[in-house]
Amino acid sequence: MPDVVVAGGGWAGCAASLAARKMGARVALLEKTDQLLGTGLVGGIMRNNGRFTAAEELRCLGAPELIDLTDSVARHREVRFPGHNHATLYDVSLVEPGVRALLTSAGVEVFLETRAVDLRRSGGHLEAVVAEGGREFPGDAFVETTGTAGPQGNCLRYGHGCVMCILRCPAFGPRVSLAAKAGVPERVGITSKGTLGSMSGSCKLLKDSLSTEVRQVLDDRGVWVLALPRHLRAEEKLPMKACQQYALPEFSDNLVLLDTGHAKMMTSYFPLEFLRSVPGLENARYEDPYAAGRGNSMRYFSMAPRDSTLRVEGLANLFCAGEKCGPYVGHTEAIATGSLAGHNAARLAYGEELLKIPQGLAVGLAVWMVGREMETEEGIRKKYTFSGSFLFDAMKERGLYSTDLDTIERRVRESGVQGVFSEPLR
Repeated sequence: MPDVVVAGGGWAGCAASLAARKMGARVALLEKTDQLLGTGLVGGIMRNNGRFTAAEELRCLGAPELIDLTDSVARHREVRFPGHNHATLYDVSLVEPGVRALLTSAGVEVFLETRAVDLRRSGGHLEAVVAEGGREFPGDAFVETTGTAGPQGNCLRYGHGCVMCILRCPAFGPRVSLAAKAGVPERVGITSKGTLGSMSGSCKLLKDSLSTEVRQVLDDRGVWVLALPRHLRAEEKLPMKACQQYALPEFSDNLVLLDTGHAKMMTSYFPLEFLRSVPGLENARYEDPYAAGRGNSMRYFSMAPRDSTLRVEGLANLFCAGEKCGPYVGHTEAIATGSLAGHNAARLAYGEELLKIPQGLAVGLAVWMVGREMETEEGIRKKYTFSGSFLFDAMKERGLYSTDLDTIERRVRESGVQGVFSEPLR
């Protein structure tokens, strides 16, 4: 039985670990903090726009577990907010324990507070990941899902300083790129204005700090939208957002809150003094980042060039997923790329041919399109998500966006990959 080592326990790393384990490999998942899911701990949005299609494709491909789990802890379904339809909002307080239990029951060995800081290799072949403190995790194949946010120096240099976000670099240490350690020249994202990186697109308020009326609307509908007076609008924030699907005028003209357990506010930051001048938010308090009155975390500083199997260029047995494999935005995107990377890591370890998802599926289109675009000067300035902007536009142009389950299932079946993620290799 071969060994697969996954570095990074966000949505992509969890999906990769589960996919490799389902193929029959022994799997070690290394996460630097004391919880899994990373930004998934404060995210909460699933199935909006083309993410519905991608989620159902994943279920048909044989990777339903994480999609079903987020559905099972949903606070609201079929939510509409500016530019987005049929969203599911999962409870951020319930999802991580559920994911951890799922991985453990599947036989994934989870190592928390285990930060990957180096690797041992022979030429272009990796032999082991080295954790802080010197412990080595040897493997036959590896998946890197360490993300692109941090370390603190990037937030200090390109953002508004360390804003004390959910990634908690001061407590658990900075992100380390294994691909860079192996000598891979990585890609850095650029905003439409030419600045490096992008700022996370939302922040979270303590729901109990809101007025009774606002809380009631969130409980009943899942969304609260209030038109802002002109002096509180900030159109200049839109281009710097990582989440370009939310970089619409409606998100500067209005204050949009979503109920994920937190009150998820769809703007990168909002000065607390001004926020508290909004009716119903007089006592508002930030939960993530704690300094969201002045800024947010910076992302997209560490992306690895890779092919459509998600194998990192120049390395024989390292795969990547999530933001590590391109300027993707979102949990569904991380689960999709993680599932493919983990599956292919196990295939490689077993000596089998690597899988490419056909471009006739939204998941396959996303893997191929982003891999191509991130190598161009124009493409690296964009962000890609099933829920909006460039990737969603491409889905619609190709007729891939659908909410009809029979249509999605038929398309996966005709592509010849139905259930491929659920078929053990040994």
